[in-house]
Amino acid sequence: MAAIALGSNLGDRAAHLAAARRALAALPGTRLLRTSTVEETAPLGGLDQPAYLNQVALVETSLEPRALLEACQAIERAEGRTRGARWASRSLDLDIIRYGRRMVAEPGLTIPHPELPNRDFWQRGLAEIETHE
Repeated sequence: MAAIALGSNLGDRAAHLAAARRALAALPGTRLLRTSTVEETAPLGGLDQPAYLNQVALVETSLEPRALLEACQAIERAEGRTRGARWASRSLDLDIIRYGRRMVAEPGLTIPHPELPNRDFWQRGLAEIETHE
């Protein structure tokens, strides 16, 4: 099982999260098990930008971590995400924050996500979806 953080602070934020949930559930060999409550948070990085809507999704998947990352990036692009400066606003951001008990350290992919200890809203979302396991 993998935990994926969903975030959006541009456009119809709730619609972007809904589209991401549908797209995650439609991935090959993947089933969306649970999602946390949607939470509005202030942007990170100290930039003046709109607030984010955040949510954590728990999926059961046969995709390997790299394939899951590539699928998440394709979902982001489908929702209009363009990669720019770090901390920049985005229509959709999907981060793999956990993949079972696996640890991955590859170029462009670290699991568990290195920012997990610093993001209280991710921790709250994880706690919410993991209480049902």
